[in-house]
Amino acid sequence: MTDVLDPDSTPHAGGTNSAATADPAGEPEALAELRREKDSLQDRLLRTAAEFDNYRKRVERDRRDQADSAVADALQELLPIIDNFELALGARTGVDGDAYRKGIELIYQQMLELLKKRGVKTIAAVGTDFDPRVHQAVLHEASASHREGEVMEELRRGYMLGERLLRAALVKVAKA
Repeated sequence: MTDVLDPDSTPHAGGTNSAATADPAGEPEALAELRREKDSLQDRLLRTAAEFDNYRKRVERDRRDQADSAVADALQELLPIIDNFELALGARTGVDGDAYRKGIELIYQQMLELLKKRGVKTIAAVGTDFDPRVHQAVLHEASASHREGEVMEELRRGYMLGERLLRAALVKVAKA
């Protein structure tokens, strides 16, 4: 007479089952093999999940480091401009107005060059049609010499970084 395999009496780690060795069909060995395969796959899954989590953390850390580095580079380029402003402010007394203005204009040009080098472009405003994507209308004024929706005056310059809007231009728009 053969023993019937009881599901509750399957061999566990470290345990033995007399019915398991007596089964001529070999089910206990197959069951043990399936358990080993399941344990192996579960181990691989856990390792893969841990590797992915480490990868995600590393990518996030690298992204933060790159962003911090870009900010630091931009700020380092601003420091000479701040130095020039400090020199101009310190030299204000005893300097004639024209020389002072010329110094401030040079600093302004230096700042514009830095922005250009970083890929920043100014937004065209005066004389163009109002574009709500890049212009912010703060005033509307009736005008016979301008067409409806034309930007009459730029109150604050707007800037783009590539295709990204940094700041909308504040404008006065003509109305009929």
